[in-house]
Amino acid sequence: MLIDINAYTGHWPFKRLLNNHCEGLLERMKEYGVDLSVITNLNGVFYKNTQSANEELYEEIRSKRAYKDRFLPFAIINPIYAGWKDDFKTCVKDFGMKGIRVFPNYHDYTITDPNLVELVKMARDHDVAVGLTMRIVDSRQRSWMDLATEWGLKDYVPLLREVPDARYMLLNLSTGLALPEEDEATLKNANVLFDTSGRHITHFAKVFNRFGKEKFAFGSHFPVFDYYTGLLRIESLRKEEADEADRALFRQGNAQRFLKL
Repeated sequence: MLIDINAYTGHWPFKRLLNNHCEGLLERMKEYGVDLSVITNLNGVFYKNTQSANEELYEEIRSKRAYKDRFLPFAIINPIYAGWKDDFKTCVKDFGMKGIRVFPNYHDYTITDPNLVELVKMARDHDVAVGLTMRIVDSRQRSWMDLATEWGLKDYVPLLREVPDARYMLLNLSTGLALPEEDEATLKNANVLFDTSGRHITHFAKVFNRFGKEKFAFGSHFPVFDYYTGLLRIESLRKEEADEADRALFRQGNAQRFLKL
């Protein structure tokens, strides 16, 4: 079994994306033997009302029976937009979404904003995961209208300290991984799952030995990235770096445990 914990539908206003819908993603999944994908509607990063993107995703998944068993939708919630608490409840209770994703750098609030802290506590209390994204696209190749700065791993640690008992997904590790000792300890002690899509996982064995084998799972960041790179980081591990049991953790075991599948 193979699970992708980081994929999208929807559009990116500064770059043409291909296969950025459920049908296109499902074709990629079949090509690479992926059984289940966690997906988010990328439109919600830019919609003023992120709930419109969540509704689009919910409706698209419902449009075909084949999608329901292959996609695990996550909602994008903006905790400084009016009605966000109702959006959360609708997505979790009515739409059955198993996680949320937040984009504080795009939606213009701080990582310790009281509303975000309240949202993460709500997620914890409803037993849904919280996805935090280090980067969507490389700022060095950004549009002049896109963000000029990126957040690194260290920028998200204060939220983990505010709500230490939530479940966090840290996705696309494409910025520096240098951390003070105290911050690294916070990450190691938290219920965290990293994906394999980010460019800073160039030497995967060093990274999972640093944070723990149980904290990593396959993620593609598709269709922004190509589909195979995140998987190649697992499949290219040498025998002395990881045995078959370790690979099984990265392919599906860690995701199944974390997502309670």
